[in-house]
Amino acid sequence: MMRPARSSSAQILAPQVSVAQVPVALLAGAIFGLGLSLSGMLDPARVRGFLDVAGDWDPSLAFVLGGAVAVAFAAMALRRNLRRPAFDSAFHLPATTPIDQRLILGSAIFGVGWGMAGLCPGPALAALSLGLAPVVLFVAAMLAGMMLHDRLIGRQPGGSR
Repeated sequence: MMRPARSSSAQILAPQVSVAQVPVALLAGAIFGLGLSLSGMLDPARVRGFLDVAGDWDPSLAFVLGGAVAVAFAAMALRRNLRRPAFDSAFHLPATTPIDQRLILGSAIFGVGWGMAGLCPGPALAALSLGLAPVVLFVAAMLAGMMLHDRLIGRQPGGSR
């Protein structure tokens, strides 16, 4: 069920959260974080080794990628047979999926950042549990970039909102 939330600049739809959604989301997040930790995705050096296909390539994370693709494929196949998710009133999928200049540029920026830092958002949040200063700095910069995007680009015509 969606209900409108008040905003100073625009009317934004905010999801209404049921009691069951919170523990299920926490459990799913904990399992995801554990999987990232066990797979080595929290180690930036290992991630950079996987991304360095022209140098000293470490192919071990290809199994993590393959496992993620298999799980996503199975979930999407299952979704086609469901009227709605177990803990929500509807699936929240994008209406369109255009491959445009913004998507390509954003993907390139994401990839360069992932290659330089050896972290992407999911593993970075899981790595916060390690308490390492570079990870905290990365997450702070990531959040600042998200807020900057929302303030500057998200409100423009054709922006992400």
